Amino acid sequence: MSGRKFLLRINDADSVAVALDSLSAGETHEVCGDSVTLSDDIPFGHKVALRDIPAGSDVIKYGYPIGHAAFDIRKGQHVHTHNVRTNLAGVVKYTYNPRTYPLFPARNASFDGYLRPDGSVGVRNEVWIIPTVGCVNNTAKLLEKEAASRFTGMCDGVYAFTHNMGCSQLGDDMLRTQKLLAGLVRHPNAAGVLVLSLGCENNNLDEFKKVLGDADDNRVKFLVTQDSRDEIEDGLSILEQLVDMASAQKRQTVPANKLITGFKCGGSDAFSGITANALCGRVNDIIVSCGGTTMLTEVPEMFGAETILMNRAVNEGVFDDIVRLINGFKGYFTRYNQEIYENPSPGNKKGGITTLEEKSLGCTQKGGQAPVAGVLDYGDRVVPGGLNLLNGPGNDQVSCTNLAAAGCQIILFTTGRGNPFGCPVPTVKLSSNSRLAHNKPNWIDFDAGRLLDGGDFDGLGDELFNYILEVASGRLTRNEMYGYREISVFRDGVIL
Repeated sequence: MSGRKFLLRINDADSVAVALDSLSAGETHEVCGDSVTLSDDIPFGHKVALRDIPAGSDVIKYGYPIGHAAFDIRKGQHVHTHNVRTNLAGVVKYTYNPRTYPLFPARNASFDGYLRPDGSVGVRNEVWIIPTVGCVNNTAKLLEKEAASRFTGMCDGVYAFTHNMGCSQLGDDMLRTQKLLAGLVRHPNAAGVLVLSLGCENNNLDEFKKVLGDADDNRVKFLVTQDSRDEIEDGLSILEQLVDMASAQKRQTVPANKLITGFKCGGSDAFSGITANALCGRVNDIIVSCGGTTMLTEVPEMFGAETILMNRAVNEGVFDDIVRLINGFKGYFTRYNQEIYENPSPGNKKGGITTLEEKSLGCTQKGGQAPVAGVLDYGDRVVPGGLNLLNGPGNDQVSCTNLAAAGCQIILFTTGRGNPFGCPVPTVKLSSNSRLAHNKPNWIDFDAGRLLDGGDFDGLGDELFNYILEVASGRLTRNEMYGYREISVFRDGVIL
């Protein structure tokens, strides 16, 4: 097609361009006023050298090094894992070099949510069943199934979130499980919660309540199944009380400063950092400008781009917290004798991502340009206001659960290869390329790949923000429509 672009250079300093289609050796294409004749076949999303890159020299993408040439790379050659190596090694000593960016003007935006008695706001009006231990998982699922038929239409649904933790754990490993489950119990998307216990587990109710703290007796109910003659009927009786309470709740208009939104990428490709993650960065900045709260996690996918976040810390104390966050997670790798920089995944590489620096530079695009206001540990609950970094791994299920437990009402999940997963809160899937949106319409909520076809960045950013407000006001996401609702707990310890 006349005028069609086949190669994309992201930054004027870049030494590589990204293929917008599968290209063949011998073809000549224009990019930024220069012509490139391809020496190799270049798969969709992969990189081609725009100039000669001598062995040992940095390969530049996004305006930053993503590694170095392992051998001489000639203009027109395929640039990937066969000829590029990471620059990352060991633990880095960091220096605070504050940098600020212009803030977005505040917007007068709102959504229709559920204002809870403690002042928090939910975007759903559900009843949740939270097991303290995996032994009662099937009990929780039986209650969910029966409640779905008994209480249809009385609230936004009754959902059980099963897991395999809660017993035979020790020390900090057990505490992490308890903190995560407590965060879910306190979540405002749940009008009511049934905490379901076996009775003899390490995470028994007496121990769990120490971590949970004060709870509203009208909103949070408890059931020890070993103490019940018929735990299904007793559980349904409790759920009926909670559903009745939820049915009295009504949506009301609240300002957008009540939004708490998490950002996650999974099954990334080379376009994730160009389209979907970049649009999330724009929305991140808009939400922060409204006075709302945003969160990034996936700490290993900050390695190689962490200084960008460190230098946006609001003060030196937050900078120090980010340094501890990064080096602490590196220590987690080394404690288990694993390579710190053993990333990206096979799927990432197939999609065109070569090194962890490249993945991280794309991943951190979700943070936009907002100042970093705070750092949270795994299982911590966010204090509203600004962009926060949340300790945790990059695993899709674990990190989404982590974001939900920290208080996110909605998660924006970007993907270039596709993933149907959804966590307890609405999980908006953004495709980095339009092929994925076309091929998996039951998974994808928003096609960010339109940017590659000439879509306006500001216009699509506004469209995505408005879509989030619609989701916050009740519009269902694909994961909700098709029943993808799961949790996964981060493990770091022995099992007895």
